[in-house]
Amino acid sequence: MKFYLSMDMEGVTALPDYTYVDSKEHNYERGRRLMTQDANAVITGAFQGGAEKFLVNDSHSKMNNLIAEDLHEDAELITGGVKAYSMVEGLDASFDGAFFAGYHARAGQKGVMSHAMIFGVRSMWINEVEIGELGLNAYVAGHFGVPVLMVAGDDCACREAEALIPNIITAAVKESLTRSAVKTLHPKKAQQLLRDKTVEAIENRSNVKPLTPPEKPVLKIEFTNYGQAELAAMMPGCTIEEGTTIVRFEAEDILEAYRAMLVMVELAAQSQFN
Repeated sequence: MKFYLSMDMEGVTALPDYTYVDSKEHNYERGRRLMTQDANAVITGAFQGGAEKFLVNDSHSKMNNLIAEDLHEDAELITGGVKAYSMVEGLDASFDGAFFAGYHARAGQKGVMSHAMIFGVRSMWINEVEIGELGLNAYVAGHFGVPVLMVAGDDCACREAEALIPNIITAAVKESLTRSAVKTLHPKKAQQLLRDKTVEAIENRSNVKPLTPPEKPVLKIEFTNYGQAELAAMMPGCTIEEGTTIVRFEAEDILEAYRAMLVMVELAAQSQFN
């Protein structure tokens, strides 16, 4: 069996705020170590559950956070940007299942460091389904027929996953008290939970179906201010919905919608006056 891990950072064990996930901040190196330990716990659990191959995609910020020399030696690693498919780079139909770990809740929702791609995004939709990074990444996996077997992160990310994907296994390594404070398991306890839940997720895989995306999906992104929406709408094929900061894009498939999202948020991030 062959499995895939998209490893984000905000939902990693014991990380409460941006000082652990921003490479310019004083707690970042601690955050990297804890992120790598969480990833190793999932990888170890997967091999215990019968994995023969395992691919990890570093999915946070500049996507070069995982400490390669400390990562499980039997896993392959995709690290660094720029990536055509960002958080799901390298995912294709050859995988038997995917794991999302270190994940957070979508923008505007309760949860530690909740957001969607950039802090200028208020919300995102595929057709009428409101989603965050978790949902959009799960749709890409579904495009390839790959089920998301487990989501790990804070309790809010886990609830979001359970509402979106029936029968999914979740692993809450911390509880969000506020957007920048958590009640966390000890890292050793959390790593044991991640190993156990990964094994359980592999055993449960026949009960989880891929999250199939709609044909010709409509992507909508709501931005914080109109300047961000104007910049995002400069991408060909985009329009601003009248009287809103929502930018709309009609895609041929979910892969085109995903790449459109990446371009739109990169353009919007150039807004200088927030």
